[in-house]
Amino acid sequence: MKRQRVKNLSRIRGGKKKPKPISNGDDPFFEAHAKRRRKGVTAFNDKEELESLPSDESEAEVVVGEDQGEEPEETAAETRFRMAKEHLERIRAAAKKLEEEEGGGEGDEMNMEEREGRRDSLVAEILQKDQLEASGRVRRLIASRVLNPESDDEFKVLVKHRMSVTAVGLAEDDRRGFSASKDGTILHWDVESGKHEKYLWPNEDVLISHCAKGPQNSTSKRSKNVLSLAVSSDGRYLASGGLDRDVHLWDTRTREHIQAFRGHRGPVTCLTFRQGTPQLFSGSFDRTIKLWNVEDRTHMDNLFGHQSEVLTIDCLHKERLLTVGRDRTMRLWKVCPNSDNN
Repeated sequence: MKRQRVKNLSRIRGGKKKPKPISNGDDPFFEAHAKRRRKGVTAFNDKEELESLPSDESEAEVVVGEDQGEEPEETAAETRFRMAKEHLERIRAAAKKLEEEEGGGEGDEMNMEEREGRRDSLVAEILQKDQLEASGRVRRLIASRVLNPESDDEFKVLVKHRMSVTAVGLAEDDRRGFSASKDGTILHWDVESGKHEKYLWPNEDVLISHCAKGPQNSTSKRSKNVLSLAVSSDGRYLASGGLDRDVHLWDTRTREHIQAFRGHRGPVTCLTFRQGTPQLFSGSFDRTIKLWNVEDRTHMDNLFGHQSEVLTIDCLHKERLLTVGRDRTMRLWKVCPNSDNN
């Protein structure tokens, strides 16, 4: 019985025909493709394809047509040359106008060469002045504009503090003056009229909210003796420092206290702003110089090197700082504007 079942199964399995592998010659697709190849017919006509491709001359014509519609781009050197040429033309026009105002116009008896030479010298003076102003080295005579005594032997007394005056400052507009004394008062002066207004210190809670340090103990009072003042270049900020070891920032428009910068471990003896920037430098009896940003209200850098108290400090437009200390040294510092906080 088992043999019969095996035979039946073998018959069933053997009854199915295995599919024959299709060769390229048996497949009608390949056969048609071969016939087309024999007949010389391809999927793409070579002649039509060659005719459809653009020739080099036609491409050149298209490229030339596109370039003619667009303006040629300037290189960096050509841009600098053009800008310098335009600037020089403006300066020559200004020199010509100045020459005409001084009486060197067409009615003058000078010949053409002398007139051109004089104009070239004016152009050179203007260029030199622009270069000095850009580098921060221009010198101007302002004594006649700042000092205006009523007579040769008489001066006007403006400040009348109750105690010794310890610091003064003058804004760049030469109209506003500032003075401070050991009694803690700061006065805002009108230089021409002699009128003054007083800066009022806020109470202790407001000072602490402005990041000022509190007194050393509950029984002692805050020492408001002011030892130094500095005015920003734009005249917006007034900085003061004293025995309380804080640098105080004031708004000159409202005469209100804005911020207190903490960090010094000794009295703040000197302050200065870098011209044209919100950078403020402070020197102290703790032998350090600190750099602050009054716009961001942040501490930027510390400078170490003095072996004794820092007495005075000054800075102009460049990233250079000059300090003098009780250690009998005068130090010139190169300050990096992007230095990290210390």
